[in-house]
Amino acid sequence: MKKYNFLFYVYLFSSFLLINTIVTAQDTDWDFEERNIISIYWTTLNQEEKKIYLFSYMTQVYETYDALKKEIGYEEITQWYYEHKAETVFGIFDQLEEVNLVEYIGWIDEYYSHKEFQNNSFMDALVFAFRFQQASGDTIWEKYENLKFDKIKLKNE
Repeated sequence: MKKYNFLFYVYLFSSFLLINTIVTAQDTDWDFEERNIISIYWTTLNQEEKKIYLFSYMTQVYETYDALKKEIGYEEITQWYYEHKAETVFGIFDQLEEVNLVEYIGWIDEYYSHKEFQNNSFMDALVFAFRFQQASGDTIWEKYENLKFDKIKLKNE
């Protein structure tokens, strides 16, 4: 009989711990920051792996745009894809002879280093990198001032 009493108390204690764990896990006041999985993955890569990832991403965007053109032509979806993804990637491809990929990686690192951007897409980070790389100015503050209100002063101007 004592054996069953002991097992009952172990079962009761285990049930209490299980319920307490479930309730605690569902508590909404805990400090958890939601992050985009790509931003987490990006921070785990070394410099060489970031080059490979960035070039692969840009190649995938190019190939997707090319496939859209071949399969459905210049329909609305193809135009949307160009305006929201491919245009930025093509701009970066055009500058690869003049600008090292490492510079874009630095701007993407800068973008994801700010908490307010950590849940944004990789494309958002790439657009940020492209715009800041193009902006005139020597410091990030000067570049920011030149980009404010969409007044982009390109380096050549």
